[in-house]
Amino acid sequence: MFVDRVSIEVVAGTGGSGAEAFRREKGVPRGGPAGGDGGRGGDVVLVADGNLSTLLDLSYRRHYKAERGRHGEGNDRTGRSGDDAVLRVPPGTVVRDEDSGEFIGEVVADGDRLVVARGGRGGRGNARFKTSTRQAPRHWEPGDEGESRRLELELKLIADVGLVGEPNAGKSTLLATVSAARPKVADYPFTTLTPNLGVVDAGDFRTFVLADIPGIVEGAHEGRGLGHQFLRHIERTRTLALLVPLDAMDPQAEYDRLRTELRAYSPVLAETPHCLVLSKADLMPAGDPLPEVDAPKAWGRFVISSVTRRGLEELVEGLWQRARKAETEDAPSEDEDDEEWWTP
Repeated sequence: MFVDRVSIEVVAGTGGSGAEAFRREKGVPRGGPAGGDGGRGGDVVLVADGNLSTLLDLSYRRHYKAERGRHGEGNDRTGRSGDDAVLRVPPGTVVRDEDSGEFIGEVVADGDRLVVARGGRGGRGNARFKTSTRQAPRHWEPGDEGESRRLELELKLIADVGLVGEPNAGKSTLLATVSAARPKVADYPFTTLTPNLGVVDAGDFRTFVLADIPGIVEGAHEGRGLGHQFLRHIERTRTLALLVPLDAMDPQAEYDRLRTELRAYSPVLAETPHCLVLSKADLMPAGDPLPEVDAPKAWGRFVISSVTRRGLEELVEGLWQRARKAETEDAPSEDEDDEEWWTP
């Protein structure tokens, strides 16, 4: 089961209270105050775990609480600090405050840590309040309360290239052909119900991650179809591949719809560099000319067939080159590389 959004409540540990105590031992006739400080409460921490791919584990339980700090003790002994509550999440998890919508942070790489609720400070014992004029203080402090929050966790898959297209454009078949991923493939719309990731081998020890999301339909940004639920998963990609099947009634109109939906969902996503991929070339009758599709903002145009493997080598090489360029450089401006066709 793929879960990419959960709401949880977290409570950090309360700090331990300081102690009120006095020394009473042989050889120390004027002992004085000896109450130790309380321990600090535990934090609630998110840790990115590369072995996880969904937020399913957190969906079974809503409340998480860190351990409170121990109280201080006599003989100036400080209480033990409370243990942190460590929640493991997949890399790419974004955290927001559910009540205010405030962005708290995100964990991107395996091992990243993010403190989402800080534990309370331990209270001071009476030994801390001793002065030259107050030799036997009986004052001590209670520990501070830990932070309490309601959080919304949202997973955004981390991939180099995102596949975008209408249902049955050939995205899942392409992913299965060029990677070891095995998404469900069938001849009816909405076969893909959840995003899929695959690692593509471009040769010479070069690899990149390819993401396939459910098909985009007209009005997806308003909640129609399935793809709108997962458009967030291509927001991190370095480049997009817009798939338009050659058996479409109007390839130009289909390409324009995809661009319109991306722009309506996120202006930033609409500016992500993209290429045009004309898929299902095996369905074109031999000798028939390819349909003209005007895509001036695309950095490349490819004609492929996942069945016959036509054009796949050029497509994989082009996507790898573009992903590496985006990784090492700033995104190109519209009047530069975005308006040029990539030539394999």
